[in-house]
Amino acid sequence: MDPYCCDCLFSDVHYLIASMGLQMLWSFGLACLDGYAIRANKDLTSPILLSLFVVGDWVTAILSFAASSSAAGVVILFQKDVLFCRRYPQLPCGKYELATAFAFLSWALSATSALIMFWLLAAF
Repeated sequence: MDPYCCDCLFSDVHYLIASMGLQMLWSFGLACLDGYAIRANKDLTSPILLSLFVVGDWVTAILSFAASSSAAGVVILFQKDVLFCRRYPQLPCGKYELATAFAFLSWALSATSALIMFWLLAAF
């Protein structure tokens, strides 16, 4: 097995996992904050809080897009350019392709949230 390609795959997987982990923590934190606000009848529409949400959403959206694009580049390289997945069928190339597709879906939803939060901040 070519060690360069495996190093490329695993470093890319680690970046994708770290980016999606950060996205998960950010989203979970916002969900907990929303739950607290609903339960305690608090208003979360102050300009300072909205600007914090906008910055957090944009950072996680950009990181998700970078990780998704990097993973998609490796998927295309392995499947179409060097035919690495055909030579080594024991590698989980299908799972990696599915993870990349879900990462792009996560990015699309995160970017939508970031854009909506930016519009809310601009409307203030």
